[in-house]
Amino acid sequence: MKYKTLQDINDAKEVISCPGDTLLETIKAKGLSQSDLALRMGRPLKTINEIIMGKAAITPETAIQLERVIGPSAAFWLSYEKQYRLDLAEIAEAEKLMNEADWLLNFPLLAMRKLQWIDFENSILSKMEAILSFLSISGTEGFEPVYQPKFQYADFRTDSRGFNNKFAIASWLRKGELQALELNIAPYSASTFKENLKKIKSLSVIQPDDFFAQLTMLCNEAGVKVVHTPCLPGATLHGSTHWEKDTPVIQLSNRYKRNDIFWFTFFHEAGHILKHGKKATFIEGLQHNPESIKKEKEADEVAIEYILTNEHEAEIRSYFPLSKPSDLNRLAEKYNTHPAFIMGRIARNDIKLNQIGWTLGFFKKIELG
Repeated sequence: MKYKTLQDINDAKEVISCPGDTLLETIKAKGLSQSDLALRMGRPLKTINEIIMGKAAITPETAIQLERVIGPSAAFWLSYEKQYRLDLAEIAEAEKLMNEADWLLNFPLLAMRKLQWIDFENSILSKMEAILSFLSISGTEGFEPVYQPKFQYADFRTDSRGFNNKFAIASWLRKGELQALELNIAPYSASTFKENLKKIKSLSVIQPDDFFAQLTMLCNEAGVKVVHTPCLPGATLHGSTHWEKDTPVIQLSNRYKRNDIFWFTFFHEAGHILKHGKKATFIEGLQHNPESIKKEKEADEVAIEYILTNEHEAEIRSYFPLSKPSDLNRLAEKYNTHPAFIMGRIARNDIKLNQIGWTLGFFKKIELG
Protein backbone atom coordinates (compact mmCIF):
# COMPACT_ATOMS: atom_id res chain seq x y z
CA MET A 1 0.00 0.00 0.00
CA LYS A 2 1.47 3.35 -1.05
CA TYR A 3 -0.26 5.36 1.69
CA LYS A 4 1.28 5.32 5.16
CA THR A 5 -0.45 8.13 7.05
CA LEU A 6 -3.68 10.10 7.15
CA GLN A 7 -1.79 13.01 5.61
CA ASP A 8 -0.83 10.78 2.67
CA ILE A 9 -4.51 10.01 2.13
CA ASN A 10 -5.55 13.65 2.30
CA ASP A 11 -2.77 14.64 -0.11
CA ALA A 12 -3.92 11.96 -2.54
CA LYS A 13 -7.47 13.29 -2.43
CA GLU A 14 -6.18 16.73 -3.37
CA VAL A 15 -4.20 15.63 -6.42
CA ILE A 16 -6.33 12.78 -7.79
CA SER A 17 -7.25 13.44 -11.41
CA CYS A 18 -10.52 12.37 -12.98
CA PRO A 19 -10.56 11.54 -16.74
CA GLY A 20 -13.57 13.82 -16.94
CA ASP A 21 -11.37 16.81 -16.11
CA THR A 22 -9.16 16.15 -19.12
CA LEU A 23 -12.18 15.39 -21.28
CA LEU A 24 -13.74 18.76 -20.41
CA GLU A 25 -10.49 20.62 -21.13
CA THR A 26 -10.13 18.80 -24.45
CA ILE A 27 -13.60 19.59 -25.78
CA LYS A 28 -13.25 23.23 -24.70
CA ALA A 29 -9.94 23.44 -26.56
CA LYS A 30 -11.67 22.08 -29.64
CA GLY A 31 -14.57 24.53 -29.32
CA LEU A 32 -17.10 21.81 -28.50
CA SER A 33 -19.80 21.81 -25.87
CA GLN A 34 -20.97 18.78 -23.94
CA SER A 35 -24.08 18.76 -26.13
CA ASP A 36 -21.91 18.79 -29.27
CA LEU A 37 -19.88 15.84 -27.97
CA ALA A 38 -23.00 13.90 -27.06
CA LEU A 39 -24.42 14.47 -30.54
CA ARG A 40 -21.21 13.40 -32.31
CA MET A 41 -20.89 10.28 -30.16
CA GLY A 42 -24.57 9.38 -30.34
CA ARG A 43 -24.76 9.31 -26.54
CA PRO A 44 -27.21 10.98 -24.12
CA LEU A 45 -26.04 14.32 -22.74
CA LYS A 46 -26.58 12.94 -19.24
CA THR A 47 -24.00 10.19 -19.88
CA ILE A 48 -21.40 12.70 -21.09
CA ASN A 49 -22.02 14.88 -18.05
CA GLU A 50 -21.67 11.92 -15.67
CA ILE A 51 -18.35 10.94 -17.30
CA ILE A 52 -17.06 14.48 -16.87
CA MET A 53 -18.20 14.51 -13.23
CA GLY A 54 -16.52 11.15 -12.60
CA LYS A 55 -19.82 9.49 -11.79
CA ALA A 56 -19.75 7.19 -14.83
CA ALA A 57 -16.76 5.20 -16.02
CA ILE A 58 -15.28 5.35 -19.52
CA THR A 59 -16.00 1.96 -21.08
CA PRO A 60 -14.08 0.43 -24.00
CA GLU A 61 -16.93 1.41 -26.33
CA THR A 62 -16.86 5.00 -25.04
CA ALA A 63 -13.07 5.13 -25.37
CA ILE A 64 -13.28 4.10 -29.04
CA GLN A 65 -15.86 6.83 -29.69
CA LEU A 66 -13.71 9.45 -27.95
CA GLU A 67 -10.72 8.41 -30.05
CA ARG A 68 -12.68 9.07 -33.25
CA VAL A 69 -14.31 12.31 -32.14
CA ILE A 70 -11.64 14.17 -30.16
CA GLY A 71 -8.63 11.84 -29.77
CA PRO A 72 -6.19 10.75 -28.54
CA SER A 73 -6.26 6.93 -28.53
CA ALA A 74 -8.84 4.69 -26.90
CA ALA A 75 -5.98 3.14 -24.93
CA PHE A 76 -5.20 6.56 -23.43
CA TRP A 77 -8.74 7.00 -22.11
CA LEU A 78 -8.97 3.43 -20.79
CA SER A 79 -5.61 3.69 -19.03
CA TYR A 80 -6.60 7.02 -17.51
CA GLU A 81 -9.92 5.58 -16.30
CA LYS A 82 -8.26 2.47 -14.89
CA GLN A 83 -5.72 4.48 -12.90
CA TYR A 84 -8.40 6.84 -11.60
CA ARG A 85 -10.60 4.02 -10.36
CA LEU A 86 -7.59 2.31 -8.77
CA ASP A 87 -6.61 5.54 -7.01
CA LEU A 88 -10.16 5.94 -5.69
CA ALA A 89 -10.21 2.35 -4.45
CA GLU A 90 -6.82 2.70 -2.74
CA ILE A 91 -7.90 5.87 -0.98
CA ALA A 92 -11.15 4.26 0.17
CA GLU A 93 -9.30 1.15 1.35
CA ALA A 94 -6.73 3.21 3.25
CA GLU A 95 -9.49 5.20 4.98
CA LYS A 96 -11.29 1.98 5.89
CA LEU A 97 -8.15 0.47 7.42
CA MET A 98 -7.39 3.66 9.33
CA ASN A 99 -10.86 3.44 10.87
CA GLU A 100 -10.18 -0.18 11.90
CA ALA A 101 -6.89 0.60 13.65
CA ASP A 102 -8.06 -0.91 16.96
CA TRP A 103 -8.12 -4.35 15.28
CA LEU A 104 -4.32 -4.29 15.30
CA LEU A 105 -4.32 -4.34 19.10
CA ASN A 106 -5.40 -7.99 18.97
CA PHE A 107 -2.07 -9.12 17.53
CA PRO A 108 1.39 -9.45 19.15
CA LEU A 109 2.91 -7.44 16.30
CA LEU A 110 6.20 -6.61 18.00
CA ALA A 111 6.83 -10.25 18.87
CA MET A 112 6.01 -11.29 15.30
CA ARG A 113 8.42 -8.70 13.93
CA LYS A 114 11.13 -9.82 16.35
CA LEU A 115 10.70 -13.36 15.02
CA GLN A 116 10.93 -11.92 11.48
CA TRP A 117 7.49 -13.22 10.51
CA ILE A 118 6.42 -9.74 9.40
CA ASP A 119 7.99 -6.34 8.91
CA PHE A 120 6.37 -2.92 9.12
CA GLU A 121 7.01 0.76 9.63
CA ASN A 122 5.62 2.64 12.61
CA SER A 123 2.29 3.52 11.02
CA ILE A 124 -1.19 2.05 11.14
CA LEU A 125 -1.38 1.35 7.41
CA SER A 126 2.04 -0.29 7.29
CA LYS A 127 1.09 -2.56 10.18
CA MET A 128 -2.27 -3.35 8.57
CA GLU A 129 -0.63 -4.24 5.28
CA ALA A 130 1.89 -6.48 7.05
CA ILE A 131 -0.61 -8.49 9.11
CA LEU A 132 -3.21 -8.82 6.34
CA SER A 133 -0.60 -10.06 3.88
CA PHE A 134 0.79 -12.49 6.48
CA LEU A 135 -2.69 -13.89 7.16
CA SER A 136 -3.46 -13.88 3.42
CA ILE A 137 -6.76 -12.03 3.81
CA SER A 138 -7.81 -8.87 1.97
CA GLY A 139 -9.37 -7.13 4.95
CA THR A 140 -10.22 -7.43 8.63
CA GLU A 141 -13.63 -8.87 7.78
CA GLY A 142 -11.90 -11.94 6.33
CA PHE A 143 -10.38 -13.04 9.63
CA GLU A 144 -13.36 -14.84 11.17
CA PRO A 145 -14.54 -16.80 8.09
CA VAL A 146 -10.98 -17.90 7.24
CA TYR A 147 -9.52 -18.64 10.68
CA GLN A 148 -12.47 -19.67 12.83
CA PRO A 149 -12.86 -22.96 10.90
CA LYS A 150 -9.14 -23.63 11.41
CA PHE A 151 -9.76 -23.72 15.15
CA GLN A 152 -12.31 -26.45 14.50
CA TYR A 153 -10.02 -28.56 12.33
CA ALA A 154 -6.83 -28.50 14.37
CA ASP A 155 -5.91 -30.37 17.54
CA PHE A 156 -4.06 -28.32 20.11
CA ARG A 157 -2.10 -29.07 23.22
CA THR A 158 -2.24 -25.86 25.26
CA ASP A 159 -1.05 -24.66 28.62
CA SER A 160 -4.18 -24.36 30.75
CA ARG A 161 -2.44 -21.78 32.95
CA GLY A 162 -2.02 -19.32 30.09
CA PHE A 163 -4.36 -16.84 28.42
CA ASN A 164 -5.21 -17.71 24.85
CA ASN A 165 -5.91 -15.00 22.29
CA LYS A 166 -7.49 -16.32 19.09
CA PHE A 167 -5.67 -13.72 16.99
CA ALA A 168 -2.30 -14.80 18.36
CA ILE A 169 -3.25 -18.45 17.89
CA ALA A 170 -4.32 -17.78 14.30
CA SER A 171 -0.99 -16.07 13.65
CA TRP A 172 0.92 -18.99 15.14
CA LEU A 173 -1.07 -21.47 13.06
CA ARG A 174 -0.56 -19.40 9.92
CA LYS A 175 3.21 -19.40 10.42
CA GLY A 176 3.09 -23.18 10.74
CA GLU A 177 1.13 -23.41 7.49
CA LEU A 178 3.74 -21.31 5.70
CA GLN A 179 6.56 -23.42 7.12
CA ALA A 180 4.83 -26.65 6.11
CA LEU A 181 4.21 -25.42 2.56
CA GLU A 182 7.96 -25.15 2.07
CA LEU A 183 8.42 -28.88 2.71
CA ASN A 184 8.22 -31.44 -0.09
CA ILE A 185 7.93 -34.94 1.33
CA ALA A 186 6.67 -38.43 0.50
CA PRO A 187 2.92 -39.22 0.52
CA TYR A 188 1.54 -40.09 3.94
CA SER A 189 1.77 -43.75 4.95
CA ALA A 190 0.14 -44.72 8.23
CA SER A 191 2.05 -48.00 8.36
CA THR A 192 5.41 -46.29 7.81
CA PHE A 193 4.56 -43.68 10.42
CA LYS A 194 3.75 -46.36 13.01
CA GLU A 195 6.99 -48.16 12.19
CA ASN A 196 9.05 -44.98 12.36
CA LEU A 197 7.47 -44.01 15.67
CA LYS A 198 9.27 -47.02 17.14
CA LYS A 199 12.56 -45.51 15.94
CA ILE A 200 11.50 -42.13 17.27
CA LYS A 201 10.78 -43.78 20.63
CA SER A 202 14.41 -44.98 20.67
CA LEU A 203 15.51 -41.48 19.70
CA SER A 204 13.60 -40.03 22.66
CA VAL A 205 15.48 -42.36 25.01
CA ILE A 206 18.99 -41.39 23.89
CA GLN A 207 18.19 -37.76 22.91
CA PRO A 208 21.27 -36.98 20.77
CA ASP A 209 22.17 -33.38 19.95
CA ASP A 210 20.72 -33.70 16.45
CA PHE A 211 17.51 -35.35 17.64
CA PHE A 212 15.23 -32.83 15.92
CA ALA A 213 16.85 -33.35 12.52
CA GLN A 214 16.49 -37.12 12.94
CA LEU A 215 12.92 -36.75 14.19
CA THR A 216 11.82 -34.65 11.22
CA MET A 217 13.59 -37.00 8.79
CA LEU A 218 11.79 -40.07 10.16
CA CYS A 219 8.45 -38.26 10.05
CA ASN A 220 9.07 -36.97 6.52
CA GLU A 221 9.81 -40.52 5.36
CA ALA A 222 6.31 -41.42 6.52
CA GLY A 223 4.72 -38.39 4.86
CA VAL A 224 4.30 -36.38 8.06
CA LYS A 225 5.51 -32.78 8.15
CA VAL A 226 7.01 -31.49 11.39
CA VAL A 227 7.71 -27.79 11.94
CA HIS A 228 8.94 -25.77 14.88
CA THR A 229 7.07 -22.49 15.36
CA PRO A 230 8.20 -20.40 18.36
CA CYS A 231 5.59 -19.28 20.88
CA LEU A 232 3.77 -15.99 20.64
CA PRO A 233 2.39 -13.99 23.58
CA GLY A 234 -1.26 -14.94 23.91
CA ALA A 235 -0.79 -18.34 22.27
CA THR A 236 0.11 -20.74 25.07
CA LEU A 237 0.37 -23.70 22.75
CA HIS A 238 2.68 -26.65 23.09
CA GLY A 239 1.69 -28.05 19.74
CA SER A 240 -0.92 -28.52 17.06
CA THR A 241 -1.90 -31.06 14.45
CA HIS A 242 -3.70 -30.29 11.22
CA TRP A 243 -3.98 -31.78 7.76
CA GLU A 244 -2.75 -30.16 4.58
CA LYS A 245 -5.10 -32.03 2.24
CA ASP A 246 -3.79 -35.61 2.62
CA THR A 247 -0.65 -34.67 4.54
CA PRO A 248 -0.59 -34.44 8.34
CA VAL A 249 1.37 -31.57 9.88
CA ILE A 250 2.73 -31.53 13.42
CA GLN A 251 3.51 -28.02 14.62
CA LEU A 252 5.60 -27.73 17.79
CA SER A 253 6.30 -24.59 19.81
CA ASN A 254 8.88 -26.04 22.24
CA ARG A 255 7.12 -24.15 25.03
CA TYR A 256 9.23 -24.18 28.23
CA LYS A 257 12.12 -25.64 26.18
CA ARG A 258 12.27 -28.74 28.40
CA ASN A 259 13.07 -32.15 26.97
CA ASP A 260 10.34 -34.22 28.64
CA ILE A 261 7.65 -31.67 27.75
CA PHE A 262 8.82 -31.49 24.15
CA TRP A 263 8.73 -35.26 23.66
CA PHE A 264 5.36 -35.71 25.36
CA THR A 265 3.91 -33.03 23.08
CA PHE A 266 5.32 -34.69 19.98
CA PHE A 267 3.87 -38.11 20.82
CA HIS A 268 0.58 -36.46 21.84
CA GLU A 269 0.30 -34.84 18.40
CA ALA A 270 1.30 -38.11 16.74
CA GLY A 271 -1.58 -39.69 18.65
CA HIS A 272 -4.03 -37.33 16.97
CA ILE A 273 -2.73 -38.39 13.55
CA LEU A 274 -3.05 -42.07 14.38
CA LYS A 275 -6.46 -41.92 16.02
CA HIS A 276 -8.47 -38.93 14.87
CA GLY A 277 -8.31 -38.64 11.11
CA LYS A 278 -8.30 -35.40 9.17
CA LYS A 279 -10.94 -33.33 10.96
CA ALA A 280 -10.51 -33.33 14.72
CA THR A 281 -12.38 -30.51 16.43
CA PHE A 282 -10.87 -29.99 19.87
CA ILE A 283 -9.04 -26.95 21.16
CA GLU A 284 -8.11 -27.28 24.81
CA GLY A 285 -8.89 -24.11 26.71
CA LEU A 286 -11.09 -22.69 23.96
CA GLN A 287 -13.93 -25.18 23.90
CA HIS A 288 -14.97 -27.89 26.28
CA ASN A 289 -17.22 -30.66 25.03
CA PRO A 290 -17.12 -34.34 25.95
CA GLU A 291 -15.97 -35.45 22.49
CA SER A 292 -13.06 -33.00 22.48
CA ILE A 293 -11.96 -33.97 25.97
CA LYS A 294 -12.16 -37.63 24.97
CA LYS A 295 -9.87 -37.06 21.99
CA GLU A 296 -7.31 -35.21 24.09
CA LYS A 297 -7.25 -38.05 26.60
CA GLU A 298 -6.77 -40.53 23.77
CA ALA A 299 -3.84 -38.51 22.44
CA ASP A 300 -2.39 -38.35 25.95
CA GLU A 301 -2.69 -42.12 26.21
CA VAL A 302 -0.66 -42.54 23.02
CA ALA A 303 2.04 -40.25 24.42
CA ILE A 304 2.08 -42.14 27.72
CA GLU A 305 2.58 -45.45 25.92
CA TYR A 306 5.63 -44.11 24.11
CA ILE A 307 7.08 -42.07 26.99
CA LEU A 308 6.38 -44.12 30.12
CA THR A 309 3.40 -46.43 30.53
CA ASN A 310 1.17 -46.14 33.56
CA GLU A 311 2.13 -49.68 34.55
CA HIS A 312 5.83 -48.84 34.46
CA GLU A 313 5.22 -45.63 36.36
CA ALA A 314 3.49 -47.56 39.14
CA GLU A 315 6.41 -50.00 39.34
CA ILE A 316 8.94 -47.17 39.39
CA ARG A 317 7.10 -45.38 42.19
CA SER A 318 7.53 -48.47 44.34
CA TYR A 319 11.29 -47.82 44.31
CA PHE A 320 10.91 -44.34 45.76
CA PRO A 321 12.44 -42.68 47.65
CA LEU A 322 15.68 -43.34 45.80
CA SER A 323 18.96 -43.36 47.70
CA LYS A 324 20.98 -41.60 45.00
CA PRO A 325 20.45 -39.89 41.62
CA SER A 326 22.14 -42.69 39.67
CA ASP A 327 19.28 -44.98 40.72
CA LEU A 328 17.01 -42.97 38.44
CA ASN A 329 19.34 -43.61 35.52
CA ARG A 330 19.22 -47.34 36.21
CA LEU A 331 15.43 -47.29 36.35
CA ALA A 332 15.29 -45.39 33.06
CA GLU A 333 17.52 -47.99 31.44
CA LYS A 334 15.46 -50.84 32.88
CA TYR A 335 12.20 -49.44 31.53
CA ASN A 336 13.65 -48.19 28.21
CA THR A 337 12.88 -44.55 28.84
CA HIS A 338 14.73 -41.34 29.65
CA PRO A 339 15.35 -40.15 33.23
CA ALA A 340 13.63 -36.85 32.41
CA PHE A 341 10.41 -38.72 31.58
CA ILE A 342 10.44 -40.44 34.96
CA MET A 343 11.29 -37.24 36.79
CA GLY A 344 8.65 -35.31 34.88
CA ARG A 345 5.98 -37.84 35.77
CA ILE A 346 6.98 -38.09 39.42
CA ALA A 347 7.44 -34.34 39.83
CA ARG A 348 4.21 -33.43 38.10
CA ASN A 349 2.73 -30.29 39.72
CA ASP A 350 5.52 -30.27 42.34
CA ILE A 351 7.68 -27.14 41.94
CA LYS A 352 10.35 -28.39 44.36
CA LEU A 353 10.80 -31.74 42.60
CA ASN A 354 10.81 -30.00 39.23
CA GLN A 355 13.70 -27.86 40.41
CA ILE A 356 15.55 -30.97 41.57
CA GLY A 357 15.09 -32.38 38.07
CA TRP A 358 16.97 -29.39 36.68
CA THR A 359 19.61 -29.41 39.41
CA LEU A 360 20.46 -33.07 38.89
CA GLY A 361 20.59 -32.65 35.14
CA PHE A 362 17.67 -34.93 34.24
CA PHE A 363 15.78 -32.08 32.62
CA LYS A 364 17.60 -30.65 29.62
CA LYS A 365 16.98 -27.34 27.92
CA ILE A 366 16.03 -27.74 24.27
CA GLU A 367 16.91 -25.05 21.74
CA LEU A 368 15.49 -25.53 18.26
CA GLY A 369 16.66 -22.22 16.81
